[in-house]
Amino acid sequence: MKQKEILVFGATGQIGRNLIRKLTKNNHKVIAVTRNIHQKGYVLKTQANPGYLEIEELSSFKLDKIKSLIKSCSICVNLIGILNEKKNNSFEKIHSDFPSLLAHFSNQQKLEQFIHVSSLGIDNANDSNYAKSKMKGEIEVRKNFNRSIILKPSLVYSVDDNFTTNFMTLLNRLPVVPLYYEGKTKFTPIHVTDMVEVIFQIIQKEKTGETIECIGPEVLSLKNIIIKLLRSIDKKRLLFSMPLAFAKMSAKILQLMPKPILTIDQLNLLKYDNIASGKYRTNFDLKIFAEKKFESEIEKYSFNWRNGGQFSRNNYLKIK
Repeated sequence: MKQKEILVFGATGQIGRNLIRKLTKNNHKVIAVTRNIHQKGYVLKTQANPGYLEIEELSSFKLDKIKSLIKSCSICVNLIGILNEKKNNSFEKIHSDFPSLLAHFSNQQKLEQFIHVSSLGIDNANDSNYAKSKMKGEIEVRKNFNRSIILKPSLVYSVDDNFTTNFMTLLNRLPVVPLYYEGKTKFTPIHVTDMVEVIFQIIQKEKTGETIECIGPEVLSLKNIIIKLLRSIDKKRLLFSMPLAFAKMSAKILQLMPKPILTIDQLNLLKYDNIASGKYRTNFDLKIFAEKKFESEIEKYSFNWRNGGQFSRNNYLKIK
């Protein structure tokens, strides 16, 4: 496959950094977009060899700048997403308006591909603003560029994520752990390297005009995930099912924090399973297999939360 010039929005996130490494390693040139080149540029520069990576700063919706960037590439990938709304960054703006804009300009410039990363498990979550904005974004992308590829991943995890790492920190500190909706919500976690492989194969195979659900090899309940995390960090905690009324009360308080652990919107979203819906093909249907198992992968970095760290008893027993 000939070299492509690939524009990546959301380049500094866990998927973005891994994707840049994968693309440049395979001789594609990447233009990585970041909001603050001085703050994030040093992170991006380590992801590729000289000559394969160009970094561009975009701090706001500057239409001329966005159009110019899209004009300079053959493929555009949008990875931008937020978990919590802030004063200048609403779900509507980031998940709906921005993808719509990128799809419109990609269509105008007749790009080979526009790849938009959305989310799994949002189709019926009408009581979640996060989910509604993501769904609206998908509709707008398809309307503005019907040959777009929309990827809907389940929980994407790795040492660079904000899920397993934050959860292990909480499990390390809390003596008791609340289970929302009895911990029955189902997930199909996909490791970031498997997720990146899906995107890479979509580019290699030059696919267009499809929505694909990106899942890992296992279906795990939230309770299963917590138990595996506890086992990995060698901790025992009391798990209890929190009544919904108390859960909502605690979420209202927690969402006032600068970096909320839980919000009402997230609590609402948590009651919907995060597994393949059957509406679309999955990466497995496309013969792009995600093989990394959750427990074996978190074991590679969970020592950071064990007593003794890399010299913990668990690691010592393995060496013995």
